Amino acid sequence: MSAQEKQDFWIRSSNIQNHVDHIAETLRNGMTFEDAGIDHEENGCELDDMISGFDWLQDALDMEFTVSSNGDFLGARILVAFGGPNIWVDTRWCKVDGFWWGDSASAEFVDSMDIHGACQELFECSRMFECR
Repeated sequence: MSAQEKQDFWIRSSNIQNHVDHIAETLRNGMTFEDAGIDHEENGCELDDMISGFDWLQDALDMEFTVSSNGDFLGARILVAFGGPNIWVDTRWCKVDGFWWGDSASAEFVDSMDIHGACQELFECSRMFECR
């Protein structure tokens, strides 16, 4: 590996870890309406009120549900960035996972906005409309 390739690898690796850590920290600390750029007045809230898991999911790019063989909801993977890096938030394992070329990074989080609960409710609502 050339010196330039090593430098590029280091920059990508540190950037992906920084990005993943930032997302995990945001999930741990929560977000205000101001942080999220959501109109607080439209929601009947104050600018510094915390957003809910449903509010946070508005910007999700994709969602995959993990379900047991009994059909019980176990968790969700939410795509929050793609195309370099790809970053998923996993509510089952409370982890943020990022991938960029051959590099990867992960960080654990505490679900302070109850994103897991919001995903579970969306999953259960979607089951009401299944064709049987």
